[in-house]
Amino acid sequence: MMSKKLFASSARLLIRSSSTLHSKAAPAMMSQPASEMPECNHRPAAYNGPSYEQILATRKNHLTPNLVSHFKKPLVIHAGHMQWLYDHEGRRYLDMFGGIVTVSVGHCHPKVNQALTDQISRLWHTTNIYMHPKIHEYAERLTAKFPGNLKAVCFVNSGSEANDMAMLMARLHTGNQDILTFRNAYHGMSPYTMGLTAHSTWRYPLPGINNGIVHVMNPDPYQGIWGGAACRDSPVQTTHSCNCTPGSCEAGNAYYNELEQTFKYSLPRGKVAAMFAESIQGVGGTVQYPKGYLKRAADLVRANGGLFVADEVQTGFGRTGDHFWGFEGHDYTPDIVTMAKGIGNGFPLAAVVTTPEIAATLGLALHFNTYGGNPMASAVGISVLDIIEEEQLQRNSLEVGTYFLKCLEELQKRYELIGDVRGKGLMIGVELVNDRETRAPLAAPHMLDIWETCKDLGVLFGRGGLHGNVLRIKPPMCINRADAKFAVDVLGCAIANTLAKQK
Repeated sequence: MMSKKLFASSARLLIRSSSTLHSKAAPAMMSQPASEMPECNHRPAAYNGPSYEQILATRKNHLTPNLVSHFKKPLVIHAGHMQWLYDHEGRRYLDMFGGIVTVSVGHCHPKVNQALTDQISRLWHTTNIYMHPKIHEYAERLTAKFPGNLKAVCFVNSGSEANDMAMLMARLHTGNQDILTFRNAYHGMSPYTMGLTAHSTWRYPLPGINNGIVHVMNPDPYQGIWGGAACRDSPVQTTHSCNCTPGSCEAGNAYYNELEQTFKYSLPRGKVAAMFAESIQGVGGTVQYPKGYLKRAADLVRANGGLFVADEVQTGFGRTGDHFWGFEGHDYTPDIVTMAKGIGNGFPLAAVVTTPEIAATLGLALHFNTYGGNPMASAVGISVLDIIEEEQLQRNSLEVGTYFLKCLEELQKRYELIGDVRGKGLMIGVELVNDRETRAPLAAPHMLDIWETCKDLGVLFGRGGLHGNVLRIKPPMCINRADAKFAVDVLGCAIANTLAKQK
């Protein structure tokens, strides 16, 4: 049962006009947002593709069933411009999920479009049996963003491929087999990386998936055993109390002690290949770790012969605001870094960056990636780096993201079903719960009702966490404060609408 307090802040209901209602199936009565959808001068060309019914039929009959559509009435998106998406009927949506944390600088950014147009008019593809200038230019530009001796890059096509390659490198370089990763982690869906991913919902019943993989306790200050009000590197903390002192986190110490137990009892002493960690967990629901934990974990792994791998697939390229890479916020330098998604703003591009010594292991045998670092991908990658610098998108992520988090924190004070607000920059999570004391996830029908209503009002959020009760907010990094305020207002309306139905 929902607490009676959950209904206390329910807003009055108003009839929404058809001009602002974003679904024919939306309820006729809906709470009124406090702000209007921000203006956008872009007008996409009219849609002239196959009918909605034809698309549904093709999806059902000719695409594999793992392609699951969001929403009761799935959207057909046919155009995009910066932070906006447009469906086949011309409705405009504020994209708060960025193509699953992939659109970093904006949909169809004109400079990315131009870089790709210039390249495809000159050279599409040769494969790296021949040298072409773009991959070399891009390798220099990308590795210049890293500290220390992280100066060797291997280009691939996706985050799964990047993590797959990092596993191979770590095992070859160390001569060891065992790799650690967190419960609740997501590192890909190739047969190799599926073992790293620790969500039952993403696992196929195949033999050998967990070969050499050890999942350790997730150091989650909100849903985990330990956590307090000063554990996270975030403008917003959990509502738990703790007895931490400056420079010492009790929860971090407790989780680290659990990690030590794994080394003592579950691993061959001194024979570890690697540990993988997202700087902030993405698919798992924007989970942050206690301050200082990853730095200590990296020291422990190295003391046992292993390498530490930072998965920057979602947190890289300035998204967390304070730093260009998420791992920098944890005050350590990894041995291998994997990246994808925002690296190409939607173009299939990914990379593994490591030291020349570790990279040398790939010379033990022939290894090849047909499309990795091809001229088109390299040109796009260079343009993305240019835009992040020229438009100060890292700074924008910090400033707009902090404002966004603070607005969500105020919304949390109004609605008890918002159990936790967390994140850094524009890597934000909002966990919805049935009960703040038990932190039990909000029941699926209520969660889906809120999520669908946000879509009806023109804002597209993602969902994550094992139970799908965390709103994932990872928009293009070009959003502004008006966009953030509108998204928060819409979320408040959606919550009020759901609570009014239950009341």
